[in-house]
Amino acid sequence: MTGDIEIGYLLLWSVLATAVLTAIMGMSQGFGWSRISLPYMIGTLVSKHRSGAMIGGMALHFIVGVVFAFAYIGIFVSINIGTWWFGGLLGFIHGAFVLSVAMPLFPSLHPQMAGKHHGPTPTRRLEPPGFFGLNYGNVTPFITLAAHILYGIILGAAYGLMSA
Repeated sequence: MTGDIEIGYLLLWSVLATAVLTAIMGMSQGFGWSRISLPYMIGTLVSKHRSGAMIGGMALHFIVGVVFAFAYIGIFVSINIGTWWFGGLLGFIHGAFVLSVAMPLFPSLHPQMAGKHHGPTPTRRLEPPGFFGLNYGNVTPFITLAAHILYGIILGAAYGLMSA
């Protein structure tokens, strides 16, 4: 394959993997299993207008998803392992980091999110996710891990097919 085709191929699969992750997270919210919406949290991070936050948050979420996909691919290339199972392992590590480190830090970074020690105010009205996102429901950690594992599996399988 030429460089252009490889980049296009990887870009396509990174967008697909991000779409699957986003769909799983969105469906979990729709079914009432979890109340978390990563695109909404990201959107309200950069916009005070809650009505438009979902659109901007979705765009940023896809951009971040593609950037992370290329980080996964960089790992596949650097250690010469690009398989579905290794992608799933990276997805598990990624999801565990999001749940255990990023979510508890989010209130410190998010101007519209209440903190663990500071309740909601007129300008800080989003509920903090808490450790492992448990403030958004008991199933949230499992859905988040499953979505990230599937994200990694898709990327690992796509890379494996490309490099075969």
